[in-house]
Parts: sequence; structure tokens; C-alpha cells
Amino acid sequence: MSNKSALQTRIATAALLIAGFLAAIYWAPTSFWTGLTGVVAVLAAREWAGMAGLGKTAGLFYAILIGAISTGLVIAAPALSQPFAEPFYPALAFWLLAPTLLSRGARVRPATLHLMLGAIVLIPTHLGLVALRNLSPDLLLVVVGVVVIADSAAYFSGRAFGKHKLAPSISPGKTWEGAIGAWLAVTLYALLLHFFAPATIKLQCLPQVLAVFWMLFGLSVLGDLFESTLKRQAGIKDSGNLLPGHGGILDRIDSLTAVLPAATLFWILLK
Repeated sequence: MSNKSALQTRIATAALLIAGFLAAIYWAPTSFWTGLTGVVAVLAAREWAGMAGLGKTAGLFYAILIGAISTGLVIAAPALSQPFAEPFYPALAFWLLAPTLLSRGARVRPATLHLMLGAIVLIPTHLGLVALRNLSPDLLLVVVGVVVIADSAAYFSGRAFGKHKLAPSISPGKTWEGAIGAWLAVTLYALLLHFFAPATIKLQCLPQVLAVFWMLFGLSVLGDLFESTLKRQAGIKDSGNLLPGHGGILDRIDSLTAVLPAATLFWILLK
């Protein structure tokens, strides 16, 4: 496939995903959204298990287990008397540790550790998708927007200006120029939201807005790089092939696995 055709396929898939996502977060019943995001969690967990070296049957069992646990926690959450913040702390702790692991070239082995880490990463991702939508569909859209804007800006600015590799041993295609373009785009996004977003979903203090959005941007980069590390460790290019032009489910939500738990925890503690 030519570069032009690959780009067209990537854009077409992204357009369909965005349209479906917007329709679901604004019009789908809560039960449907919980089930839909649960399916995403199961598919992502199946790819995670594959990168850990599990076969089809064991991988499917692991994926269903992850989906069942996360869905059970979603169902239990409304009955809790306190904000349901606890599942997000292990995920945030891991992502704070991730830069050290990446800089040292740590391998996520044995497979048991890989699978345990999958639970720590994927379950809070599912919970975050449900919790933020329950708080406000607009809020979830804002958080996902950070990742979409950062990813798109990094892709196009990297293609146009990329010369200096960001992490050549992990993901040779990523450049500092792409990262800077993404940071600038996220900063502009934060400024626009600060001045024009509805009061119900925005922070009033501009330094706080920038700090939060820069933190989420940094986490989005970490999520992307960590999944790239897992793929290199498994010797594969993509986590799957469900999404033409994008690879697998994890290839599409890798940054969200780092961003959603932190954003959800921040909003729970803020409120």
C-alpha cells in the first residue's frame, strides 16, 4: 500500500471511530455505553494477552476475566457511599514509574507480571470511560480530545518536520519535532477550552489548566511509548489488525490507558 493510500485508510478509519464515539457518548443509554466500553476492554485485554505470549484459549479467558472484573466494578460503583477513586491509584502509580522503566529498557517479564500489569492498566481505563461519561459526556470528550489532538499533531508535524528521534530504541518513528508539535496543539486546545468551554467542565485558574493538560499530554506520550515497548518485546508491529490503518485496539487506546485513570482521579478528588 502506498503512503497516500495508507494515510487515506488511516483518516477514514479515524473518521468512523470519531463519529461512532460521539454518537455513543451523547445518545447511547448508560447500559449500552458500559457494555460497549466493556467490549473494548475485552478486545484490548485479548491483544495484551497475545503480547504476553498466551495462546488463543488462555488469552480469551484472560480477556473475559478482565472484562468481567471491570464491568463488575462499574456496576458496583453507584452503590458506594464514597467517590470510587481506589482503582485509579495503582494505575497512576504505575504511570509515574513508567518513565524510569522506559529509560532503563526494562522488559515486562515473566508473562505473569505482564498479565498483572494488564489488569492494573486496562481495568481503570474502562472505569474511567464510564465514570467520566457519567459525570459529563462533555468532560469525557475534553479528555479524549487531548489524546486525539496530541496524536494527530504529532503525526503530521513529525511527518513534516521530524528529524530528531524521540526514543529510537522504543519507537523509531517518533521525533522530538512531532512531540513539540503535539505539545503546542494541546496547549492551544487548553487555552481555547479555558476561555470558551462551559463552566461545568472547565477549570477557572489558567496555570492549573495548563498544568493539568501538560500532565495529560505527558501521560499520553508515556502510554504510547509503553505500548511500543510491549510490541517490540513481543516482536510485532501492531497489537492487532481490527482497525485498518491503525492496527489493533491497543494501538488506538494506548495513550488513553495512561490519560483516563489520571484524569478521572483528578476530577473525582477535585469535586
